[in-house]
Amino acid sequence: MPLSNMPSNAAGSPEAGVRPGPPLWLLAELTYRCPLHCAFCSNPVDYARHGAELGTAQWLDVLAQARALGAVQLGLSGGEPLMRKDLEAIVADARRLGFYINLITSGVGLTDERLGALREAGLDHIQLSFQDSTRELNDFLSSTRTFELKHRVARMIKAHGYPMVMNCVLHRHNLPHVGAIIEMALEMGAEYLELANTQYYGWAWRNRLALMPDAAQLREAEAVVERYRRRIGSRCRILFVVPDYFETRPKKCMNGWGTTFLGVAPDGTALPCHAARMLPGLSLPNVADMPLRDIWFDSEAFNRYRGTAWMKGACQSCDEKEADAGGCRCQAWQLTGDADATDPVCERSDDHDRVRAIVAQGRLAAVLSQGRVQRGREAPLLFRTDANSLRLSKP
Repeated sequence: MPLSNMPSNAAGSPEAGVRPGPPLWLLAELTYRCPLHCAFCSNPVDYARHGAELGTAQWLDVLAQARALGAVQLGLSGGEPLMRKDLEAIVADARRLGFYINLITSGVGLTDERLGALREAGLDHIQLSFQDSTRELNDFLSSTRTFELKHRVARMIKAHGYPMVMNCVLHRHNLPHVGAIIEMALEMGAEYLELANTQYYGWAWRNRLALMPDAAQLREAEAVVERYRRRIGSRCRILFVVPDYFETRPKKCMNGWGTTFLGVAPDGTALPCHAARMLPGLSLPNVADMPLRDIWFDSEAFNRYRGTAWMKGACQSCDEKEADAGGCRCQAWQLTGDADATDPVCERSDDHDRVRAIVAQGRLAAVLSQGRVQRGREAPLLFRTDANSLRLSKP
């Protein structure tokens, strides 16, 4: 049954006797503005139609409400959060409230002076993104010339006493470079490296046939990661996140819908997961219209997929439903048109063949293009731009 046609008594209120805990993790998406144009951006494809941004006072109020609810970890992201001139003020207030504060950034706009100001304001942690270990591919995939800039920013981060935390989104074009990416991270003195294989939402979904690796690529990359883990020990912790499409069981969405994660989009829309905006018929509340406590505990959107009472089909009788919480609702909707369906990543789903078909299509596309993305040569990638966002989101 499509989400929009779900009976009103099937969801929208907590299951009997179930009271969610606090939202421990608050993700503040401060802006959708970004100097990069990544083809795998997780921002919604229609982001250009959501141009309004909360003001400084509104963000500070959101932080205060979230902290009062029990949130302890704050992620500052975007877009590019450094495009907000009030970032230092937001960090300072978050520090006053007692948050652990993580800045998720491309590094563009992070000068030595500004980094010092953020350090003084109380910023705890910085995660710096790279697109590849080579200048050519790094700059091609983001449609910018930022490779050298990112290296300078990495040195500044270390100079200001921060742990070096690096993130690189993986796909078929840079998976063969995993060893070189790890070497680059080690040269930078990175303590943590997140190798996050692309998850296919937002812009990555639009580019899935151009980004999808094959199973052999993933196996080889995992083997490279394991060899480095054994060799370097605790010198750098390497996280390798396998894309859902190559699993046989779904992952628990954000540790369970409405259990741990609370996102707030630039315009104040409250999100149970990063991609929830895509779900038709889900009425998402806004922090400008509703107190955060009411949003978390009482809103229809945050209660829609809490617990297990909403489940149907293979999930309803599954002995693993508590472990995976039904998987990803956005993935279910993208692949089946039904947000209540069993996540097709699960091999028990009647729709699992749809996942296999997309993987096979990606493998064929790689063969036809010979797996090459070269600067100056037309590539089957749709880059994140305001113009593309407006064009793709026309009614």
